[in-house]
Amino acid sequence: MTDGKSKILIADDEKEIRDILTLILTAEGYDVVSADNGQKALALASEDIDLYILDVNMPVMSGFAASAEIRKHYFAPIIFLTAYSGESDKLMGFSAGADDYLVKPFSNTELLLRVRAHLRRAQVYAPAGQKQEPPSSDRRTAYKDLLLDPDSQSVEKDGQVIVLTYTEYRILELFVTHRKKIYSLDNIYQSVWEEDAVGDSTIMVHIKNLRKKLGDNSRNPKYIKTAWGKGYYVD
Repeated sequence: MTDGKSKILIADDEKEIRDILTLILTAEGYDVVSADNGQKALALASEDIDLYILDVNMPVMSGFAASAEIRKHYFAPIIFLTAYSGESDKLMGFSAGADDYLVKPFSNTELLLRVRAHLRRAQVYAPAGQKQEPPSSDRRTAYKDLLLDPDSQSVEKDGQVIVLTYTEYRILELFVTHRKKIYSLDNIYQSVWEEDAVGDSTIMVHIKNLRKKLGDNSRNPKYIKTAWGKGYYVD
């Protein structure tokens, strides 16, 4: 964030889209920088960027590849823009570290709503050093051999740090802080995204990624349990 303004990085190989998004976002008071390919977006990535909007299909380096590299160092939310709406495409996007997925063509209003929501939630769960909070040692939550740290949006397992996306962390935190409560997909969506579910498998993809990162077996899970026909929970 610079001068009190949230800073957004846009990466799209279509100049018209970059120009339109820049116009829309600057009119809303955001500070905007842009790139025409994933490699340039990666070069511009920094702690100052509060949110990334990445096109999937870009020359030199795709949005997926850029996101995966950005996510190794930064926690800011990532929204993908794409012409593809298939579940396999969403799986690839979320696996690359995305927090949200907008299919082209999309409305300007929908984009702004998503941007505002992600920035608002990211401010609440900003990593240590970006806001004034009690020390992380006072805020960490233990569950079995996991230790959740809200400041870094990460989880430790047997002393090894597992870096999660903002959305993955929020889902895990929701379960761990409300143990034994079964959450339906709609419940999870409303709790994490603070809006009604859109009816796709977004949450299931996030949970699949969470289980993979935690080394959890979906058939005999140690952490995230499945209540068949009802939802998910931790015991």
